[in-house]
Amino acid sequence: MLVGRRPCWRQLQASFFRLLCLIPTGFPVRSVDMQRATDNITIRQGDTAVIRCYVDDKVSKVAWLNRSNIIFAGEDKWSLDPRVDLVNKGQLEYSLRIQKVDVYDEGSYTCSIQTKQQSKTSNVHLIVQVPANIYKVSEDITANEGSNVTLSCLANGRPDPSITWRLLNPSADSLDGEEYLDISGIMRNQAGRYECKASNDVATPDVKYVNVVVNYPPAIENAKSSETQVGHMGVLQCDAAAVPKPEFEWYRDDKRLSNAQGISIQIVGTTTVLMISNVTEEDYGNYTCVATNKLGIQNASLFLYRPGTGRDKNGSACLSQSLWLLLASITCLLFKC
Repeated sequence: MLVGRRPCWRQLQASFFRLLCLIPTGFPVRSVDMQRATDNITIRQGDTAVIRCYVDDKVSKVAWLNRSNIIFAGEDKWSLDPRVDLVNKGQLEYSLRIQKVDVYDEGSYTCSIQTKQQSKTSNVHLIVQVPANIYKVSEDITANEGSNVTLSCLANGRPDPSITWRLLNPSADSLDGEEYLDISGIMRNQAGRYECKASNDVATPDVKYVNVVVNYPPAIENAKSSETQVGHMGVLQCDAAAVPKPEFEWYRDDKRLSNAQGISIQIVGTTTVLMISNVTEEDYGNYTCVATNKLGIQNASLFLYRPGTGRDKNGSACLSQSLWLLLASITCLLFKC
């Protein structure tokens, strides 16, 4: 508490009772000028507040009060709070200084002045602002694609802070949400780092982050067949997008392949490569790449074929340019073009 009383000053306190009775209730004004309207002083938590009061040489008694409790009676300090002292610049200023202001210091302060002719009061309402502070935010979360996700970000401050959300990748656009951000049917492109920002213009905004991982089944995005001559190395490649990272298997017809003489299988991240070191006639044909994770499975057919047979990367048959020219010539002869 800002104000305390010392028992040894009880007689002095009684002598001030008449003075206190002269102090009006309600919000205070800053100076002894009774024509001024009610005024507020706004200070940030942790800063030093100086509440001004000016006097003249006709003053016989002066005191500072807070919520009707005496802080200073003349030069005598009644408050037990070490943060509180007086600012005296000559005989014309009798200001109150509060260091390291906190929220419990907020309220009304009265400078009471007694002259031989009349009493005057200088009243001020001290407002303490507190920077925005995020005290609770969602932990990093993993969710399956299509599920509903709610992120929370709770903050306090004075005045109450506003809360905004952004998904930092790829566009960092603002999202509709305050303390709670609801995402219905989350998709894989909504995975990433979410930023929660709390601000109330008192200090630098407070920022916290939540990482969101979205699980989804494998999707094979690229399957590269290989046109390889006998005796050369054949390379088949399969790329799959999936979260969690997929596991891969290779098959030739119904037989699962493994690292063996002449065959090497490599897996790097979401890519797998099947390498046949010395292709023979028996190696030509259809191969299957299978990608799996806990959410699903997908496969793709690839072909290792001899040059000139003209198969595309998905293994569908197509005619080479020379074969097309032959068919075009035969057609022209039949229809006498």
